[in-house]
Amino acid sequence: MELHNLQPIHKPKKIKRIGRGGKRGNYSGRGIKGQKSRAGAKLFPSLRETILRTPKKRGYKFKSIKEKPVVLNLKSLNKFEGEKIIDRKFFLEKKIIKPKQEVKILGEGEIKTPFVIKNLKVSKKAKEKIEKAGGKIIYE
Repeated sequence: MELHNLQPIHKPKKIKRIGRGGKRGNYSGRGIKGQKSRAGAKLFPSLRETILRTPKKRGYKFKSIKEKPVVLNLKSLNKFEGEKIIDRKFFLEKKIIKPKQEVKILGEGEIKTPFVIKNLKVSKKAKEKIEKAGGKIIYE
């Protein structure tokens, strides 16, 4: 008697197949309970869900996705009297803004010291007041 002459005593058990020629038994690789195990369970991607929820009526205005800049008035710039140059970097160091936020300076209040403002959005009124005080606005 040699190894290639050996034969099993019992017949091999038939594998239970599910679906169209499926080779997985019992739960078919879906697990036992829960939404994903049920028939017809459809999980939407999160973006699709938001699209479905937004109204699709005529004249509906969507809120702008773009973030609005942080608004600072001239009266709040008076706190920084010792500083000469004001830019995004300056506000990041003082922790007034977060890294990806923009800044816009508005003209409410009066300014006492002349500032050099670099690469920031400035309103017309604020620009007049800054230049009147002897400051400059530079865009690079």
